[in-house]
Amino acid sequence: MLPTHQSENRTEKLEQADAVRRSDPARMDTQPDDLVKHVIDAGFPLKAASLIHLFIGGSQLHGAKVTGYDDLDIYGCYIEPPERILGVMPLDHYVWSSGSATEKNTADDVDVTTYSLHRWGELIRKGNPAILHYLFAANALSSSDTWERFVGSRREQLISKRAAMQYLGFAASQRMRLTGERGMGRHGQRPDLIEKYGFDVKFAMHYVRLLGECRELLREHKVTLPRPEKELLINIRTGKYSQDQVFELGDDLTRECEQLLVSSDLPETVNSELLSQQISDAYQYHWKNMAMLHG
Repeated sequence: MLPTHQSENRTEKLEQADAVRRSDPARMDTQPDDLVKHVIDAGFPLKAASLIHLFIGGSQLHGAKVTGYDDLDIYGCYIEPPERILGVMPLDHYVWSSGSATEKNTADDVDVTTYSLHRWGELIRKGNPAILHYLFAANALSSSDTWERFVGSRREQLISKRAAMQYLGFAASQRMRLTGERGMGRHGQRPDLIEKYGFDVKFAMHYVRLLGECRELLREHKVTLPRPEKELLINIRTGKYSQDQVFELGDDLTRECEQLLVSSDLPETVNSELLSQQISDAYQYHWKNMAMLHG
């Protein structure tokens, strides 16, 4: 698990998170300037110009947000200056949360998760679903064309069977959390949902969502965000499906994904040479633009 940059004072952090949305109860989440401000206010140690990709993740990205329950999840990618990748002070990632280290987040909390492009490239080779979302989430930043020029435009060449297998593994983990076979962790302790619905409907929603994304990845070599089946996901989250019905849906999707995986024409893994070249070109392009901008 990645370390999270947190202060000792939760009240102070909630005030920081609230400061950038205080004037608008709707948060204005989709405004690029607001997202950048969230990241900078979270203590991001580089200049805003280093950011090349920024988007809102979590349930809002999937189209399954429930008002008053979900926190604000911001994901980003940056290109660090030469001294932070070539020198002795690397910055592979920067993660921050206004939430507590021991309690689940509330709707007032903000989480910021950012990776250097170099680190993101290492993670996309492993096929992590959350990392894969970077390829298909709309970029809120119009100030930089680096991401789309070197990464986004090659998205179909950066997916693999390994990613599909990761999806199946993550979905299985969600199912085990539902059945109690696996511990829940900080973000999984939702006794309010269990008391209200008899099971954790958010875990159930993610279980079905992951399998739906896996199926689309194998069928169409893409992941649509927000999800086309978002109404189904919201219905699961709001208790309109029983746990047994969720498991039935999941079992059918799992069988279909496993069959698609066998016949898929996706490569086994991401082409590391292509990925490495694109990332290298992106760094040089971005550094050159920054030098011209500040020259």
